[in-house]
Amino acid sequence: MPTDLQHVQRTPYEIVDELGREAKSAASILAQCDEDKINLILETIAAGLRRSVKNILEANKIDLNAGRERGLSAALLDRLALNEVRIEAMANGLEGVRALPDPVGRLLWENVRPNGLKIQRVSAPIGVLGMIYESRPNVTIDAAALCLKSRNAVILRGGSESLNSSLALHKIIQEALEACDIPKGCVSMIPITDREAVGAMLEAHHLIDVMIPRGGKGLVARVQEQARMPVFSHLDGICHIYIDKSAREDIALSVPLNAKMRRTGICGAMETLLLSKDLDPELARKVLASLLDAGCTIVGDKMARALDSRIGEASSEDWSTEYLDAKLSVAVVDGVEDAVRHINSFGSHHTDSILTEDESAASYFQKNVDSGIVMHNASTQFADGGEFGMGAEIGIATGKMHARGPVGLEQLCTYKYYVHGNGQTRPA
Repeated sequence: MPTDLQHVQRTPYEIVDELGREAKSAASILAQCDEDKINLILETIAAGLRRSVKNILEANKIDLNAGRERGLSAALLDRLALNEVRIEAMANGLEGVRALPDPVGRLLWENVRPNGLKIQRVSAPIGVLGMIYESRPNVTIDAAALCLKSRNAVILRGGSESLNSSLALHKIIQEALEACDIPKGCVSMIPITDREAVGAMLEAHHLIDVMIPRGGKGLVARVQEQARMPVFSHLDGICHIYIDKSAREDIALSVPLNAKMRRTGICGAMETLLLSKDLDPELARKVLASLLDAGCTIVGDKMARALDSRIGEASSEDWSTEYLDAKLSVAVVDGVEDAVRHINSFGSHHTDSILTEDESAASYFQKNVDSGIVMHNASTQFADGGEFGMGAEIGIATGKMHARGPVGLEQLCTYKYYVHGNGQTRPA
């Protein structure tokens, strides 16, 4: 296992303190880099990936073998696995981020006061980000690309199951930073598997400005509960679709099927389907049959069960469960207001959609559902920064401060005010 012996001899808290101080110092230099310099770094990392395929795959093989010995599931091994196609996808992703508009230094607002002061709100880097993630080693590259483009230094802590792969990818990033004469502290990585390192990061509010967890519910919950700095994250993806009485039949049949069954294990998958009591019963039966016939297990309330004998009885826990599987809960509601109440009571503020041709119902739904992403006549599986045209995302956030929904380059920036004067003083 490739590790830095100097770090191994130190405690996790000492390692985090050292990397955090290096990151803070590097962040000030990174913030001064122009767009051409940043783009050159991203190009250099992409070239390094393509040159180092053999080394990356050798490191990944060590992780895969260890994962099999530990009894990791086929799904987890698939997330962990790298191949030439996935490495090329990482390189392409870097080039995609390179092509995005520069998020730093944008004029967001401007005002000239009666006394002549010109006040500007301008986008700026946050500073130092902490990224804790599991399984997928490609997050090492994705996070580095977005953080560098937004001029944020980042401290990465990958999962123990992917440490060799992540360190191999991090080595390429470090080589690119060195080649471009940029401090290596711009993208650092915790080089040990000790779980205490996570606790050390969560306490380091004097060094890390924002924490971003990406992984299972247990990891995200721990970060949300213990972090002493702001967190960009979502705990659950309990996404809903409400089919209103005026929904078009083709949309009512195609959208829920896609939202549930395209990929059942992602955070944007529909977990609860709400049907208006005034929806044509024959259409409601067709919708449910299409899901059942596709292999989806459905549990529902009494009115939903009356529509198809294959539907089981839902428990009180089902309404607040993220299945991440081919299972769905279904309820019949009185109308759009009742649907909104259900979603706000049981949802996770992630992504919810209404299917309707009634613009007033759609407007009411979008204004009153308390979620980061609220859709009309579209599948919840579009909850993704790339699908939004943002180019890339580092995750989805369900909080209400600063970043909400897909967290892309703009959300990885804060702002500051530039005030321009010519000697103004404030009267007594």
